[in-house]
Amino acid sequence: MKKCFVNRLTVVAGVALLNIAPAIYAQAPRPETPPFNLNTMEMQPPPAAGVAIRAGRMFDARTGRNLPNQVILIKGDRITDVGPAASIQIPAGARVIDLSHATVLPGLIDRHVHLMQDPEPNEARTALVATHYALKDMYAGFTTLQDMGSQYSYGTIELRDAINKGTIVGPRLQVSGPQLAPRGAGPYPAPSTVVPFGFAPGVPSYQLRADVNSPWLARAAVRERAHYGVDWIKVYETEDFEGSGYPASGGGAFKPDGTMINVPSLTLEENQALVEEAHRRGLKVACHAYGGEGLRNCIVAGVDMPMHLTVGVTGAPGLDDETIRLLKQPMPDGTIRPVMQTLWDLIGELEEKDLKSSGGKYTRLSLTELSFKRLVREGFKEVFGSGAYMAGHGAQAFQFAYYVKWGMTPAQALQMATLNAAESLNFELGKYVGIIEKGRYADITAVAGDPLADITETERVKFVMKGGVVFRNDLK
Repeated sequence: MKKCFVNRLTVVAGVALLNIAPAIYAQAPRPETPPFNLNTMEMQPPPAAGVAIRAGRMFDARTGRNLPNQVILIKGDRITDVGPAASIQIPAGARVIDLSHATVLPGLIDRHVHLMQDPEPNEARTALVATHYALKDMYAGFTTLQDMGSQYSYGTIELRDAINKGTIVGPRLQVSGPQLAPRGAGPYPAPSTVVPFGFAPGVPSYQLRADVNSPWLARAAVRERAHYGVDWIKVYETEDFEGSGYPASGGGAFKPDGTMINVPSLTLEENQALVEEAHRRGLKVACHAYGGEGLRNCIVAGVDMPMHLTVGVTGAPGLDDETIRLLKQPMPDGTIRPVMQTLWDLIGELEEKDLKSSGGKYTRLSLTELSFKRLVREGFKEVFGSGAYMAGHGAQAFQFAYYVKWGMTPAQALQMATLNAAESLNFELGKYVGIIEKGRYADITAVAGDPLADITETERVKFVMKGGVVFRNDLK
């Protein structure tokens, strides 16, 4: 058994789904996770003869059904066979893991985390904390992550590469590096001397430093990230305040009448240039867009993953027909782009600010409920992304209960973090995760109960395997 050290962070689990006023979740508590200490984590590599998992129930991400009494054979880091126990011969000498009283699932995928969000005093500590967060997520069953912005550095690239080389332990990663055009959430302090915008004292170091103030500069920013080795480009399309600092700094992104403020960050031409440049270099583009012109620009420009979609391109709660029409226009390969709506980052302090600025009418979470329900009715493919940063790592699974509360079946909710999340990953990774089948990575989780009967079972993961290595087994 191998062990290594990461600082202890105490976090808790569970979330209350409040039923307050129409579509409002006032001051809903953020979920917390059980304590995680890497000193107690197991690492059991597969023996030469391989591993056999006896699964009492196995979630089939393609059909959305539980298959009873299955056996999964693993050799090295891959699944070599899977099927009914009566038809699978377990090789002599293979380690048998008995999960016959549990539900076995593919390793879960969170497509929107921030591993380097903390304002740490130096790059070394930033890297250590990010590693800890990544391991917390994996311990909770998320064996693949997408980092949607490391605002302070390109360090997530080094973290991804170190994991891939086996230098350190962690989940599979795809990363976007520093975001393009981070939104202004409030007015900036004016400098006493003339300096380039974003570099004045008191301005967060990451805000708006990626100079994309023309199509050519947008291309240059994409090239820089491509040269450093990112998998995705992340761009912010909307800002949360408008001229004269309205609303006041620190307030929510609403006017007193409940209208959402969505000032566009970029022009359509800037968007088109960065998307084209990204695609030329084999990169995909994800856009943060709450709504309005910014959302329209990112869809028209051809981004691969619109995120948040809180209101429509006209600002309408619950989206609008024009937004649906734009989203249904096929991508160049003929497919309809998936969408992502995070929840973790919308709960808590942000709700309080939104309620205050909107006069109690809306929050970003309550508007997301409306838009989520319409997107599901319209048949769009939703991809799981939490928006987790800092203490949110390891607590993402609480979102499944929201999806079911908002009208999905438990199977559809699980598909968001398995089949759906895998399909739109960049490069070849999506072909090897998200489903338990022959030839895929042996990334497997398990829970004691049946998540198709009680979706909150996902908040109590008991078994984690990544690449054939067991990292957690509380079902022994």
